[in-house]
Amino acid sequence: MTIHATLLRRNIPHRPSPGPIGDHVDRGKAPNPAGPRGANDSPSFATGLLDAPAAKQESARSAMTDAAIEVVELCKAYEGRPVVDHLSLHVAPGECFGLLGPNGAGKTTTLRMLLGLVTPDAGNIRLGGLPVPRLAPEARRRVGVVPQFDNLDPDFTVRENLAVFGRYFGLSRADMRERVPALLAFARLESKADARVGQLSGGMKRRLTLARALINNPDLLILDEPTTGLDPQARHLIWERLKSLMSEGKTILLTTHFMEEAERLCHRLCVIDAGRKIAQGTPPELIAREIGCDVVEVFGDVPHSLLARLAPLAERIETSGETHFCYVRDAAPVVGTLQDQPGVRYLHRRANLEDVFLKLTGREMRDE
Repeated sequence: MTIHATLLRRNIPHRPSPGPIGDHVDRGKAPNPAGPRGANDSPSFATGLLDAPAAKQESARSAMTDAAIEVVELCKAYEGRPVVDHLSLHVAPGECFGLLGPNGAGKTTTLRMLLGLVTPDAGNIRLGGLPVPRLAPEARRRVGVVPQFDNLDPDFTVRENLAVFGRYFGLSRADMRERVPALLAFARLESKADARVGQLSGGMKRRLTLARALINNPDLLILDEPTTGLDPQARHLIWERLKSLMSEGKTILLTTHFMEEAERLCHRLCVIDAGRKIAQGTPPELIAREIGCDVVEVFGDVPHSLLARLAPLAERIETSGETHFCYVRDAAPVVGTLQDQPGVRYLHRRANLEDVFLKLTGREMRDE
């Protein structure tokens, strides 16, 4: 699920080109910091962040003392169907907080309400200490957003994409002369500064999107599945960049479908399903509380007689397709039984976050 769903169309006034850094980026048209539109010409998620008037940045920064994000009993329903159902969250400054859930769990709607792009039916939100939606435009000035899909402007170079976004946040040319080169270095894109977006690999585009979200030096980053579609090398590079931001004290709210990503990056996690919180804690806490044991995976078409022999040796057995998951306190009896069966393939491993997620939300595939 993506935060690129249709928003109310907003008219963004034309602003002057960024000057020397942008290298005449206007090219006869108003820059579109939200990137190219889709086939339905729907305004992108980022558009809603940039049409607010300039805010007093220090007031938002000074408010980031008690909680970066505070959500209390948040509710939203569409056509009578609850999408977010009495959800409460507390994200501390400097924390990487993961919001996990299957498709349709309410993650995207929650993010939209946090940013004041959707009005809640009930509940309270404070973003950087400021009430949302009442002071959402000011709160958003201290937030950087990385949407699930790249919305970079293909008509501009890497440098120009950063510069145009900086101008929409009201950065001066002096500020951008400092910020743009620093962000190019952060994203490891110095050699691609004058390349068009279409010349970049998928990993480069994601790093540019992350760098663009940092143009206003935000206190809080909201990342919607930031490594979706990337190969392992590109994914690990994004993780490295995010860890460097965490070391600087940035607060990160992350949605992801990669459990390894959540386990590596997040201090705490909240699992939601059908709009409700069903579990919360650190990754080790969740694994210990929800699984608390090792896992032996048995692959292939296993005879029912073998499963019957394994059943009393395991805490429980779950089946997904042709894989049987045996949750065990002591793996030796199960492994010994399997070793006596010629041709049976199995894997003994430690429990992980994916086991937690699947236990809490089920193993069946869900549609968007």
